[in-house]
Amino acid sequence: MSVDPDKKLDLRRAELFDFHGVPMTHFFTDTWEDVQNFQARPDDILIATYTKAGTTWISYILDLLYFGQTSSERQTSTPIYERVPFLEKTILPVGSGVDQANNLPTSPRLIKTHLPVQLVPKSFWEQNCRVVYVARNAKDNVVSYFHFDRMTMTQPEPGDWSSYLQRFMKGKMVFGSWYDHVNGWWKKKQAYSNLHYMFYEDMVEDTGREIDKLCSFLGLSPSVEEKKQITDGVQFDNMKKNDMVNYSTSTAMNFKISPFMRKGKVGDWKNHFTVAQNEEFDEDYKKKMKDPSLQFRTVI
Repeated sequence: MSVDPDKKLDLRRAELFDFHGVPMTHFFTDTWEDVQNFQARPDDILIATYTKAGTTWISYILDLLYFGQTSSERQTSTPIYERVPFLEKTILPVGSGVDQANNLPTSPRLIKTHLPVQLVPKSFWEQNCRVVYVARNAKDNVVSYFHFDRMTMTQPEPGDWSSYLQRFMKGKMVFGSWYDHVNGWWKKKQAYSNLHYMFYEDMVEDTGREIDKLCSFLGLSPSVEEKKQITDGVQFDNMKKNDMVNYSTSTAMNFKISPFMRKGKVGDWKNHFTVAQNEEFDEDYKKKMKDPSLQFRTVI
């Protein structure tokens, strides 16, 4: 979040508390009434993910698909978190995601959320908005979340890896349980046809193929050249170097601890889980992931 240096940001580590049955911090509940009363428009596109599941990646892909050819200034001078506001986030004195979304000049408006499906403002469903959900396998997701919480000053103190993994398995994370999140959105997809459910691992395996599927869902037909430019631009190494995408302009993150964009790989969990942790995690996973139609890959 870029901000006037004379304004002092509220960057204290937040405490988790139960909010409508979901662990949250005040940064995501301070303007809750405004979030719930948000008025979506029929052409809005909601980007929904669990934290650290490819949110910035899919935001950048969508931004390039819609606006990459029309405004070079947008790509070179406006950070992605201003182009795609985070609906439920409020950091004082910068302001709220709701205000940012309401002030977006673009059509469609690209808006992101980490909310579990049951907490999403009703107007998105009433307006039949298109929703793009990205899910990432639990093992890589928890590793990425751990490093994110280490370097993001507004997140709760992560503690050590071992205790963090236990907390993840219990769902004591900001935005709640990964298991509830991916399953809740998967169930919504069965009942709501305007939801495109994507997998991070598929995007890593073949970015171009997944962009084709996304374009088909959105009714977009980029030229071969445009698609190539986008596919190249959203490769991890290119995004990591792009200051308008890599969050290096954010004052809420400490890049000395860890970069915001760390590895972007599938299977990095193997560098973190012990054999015993992996066995315990797999047992727990089997109990919580009952729907055989929702399958994740931990390696590709």
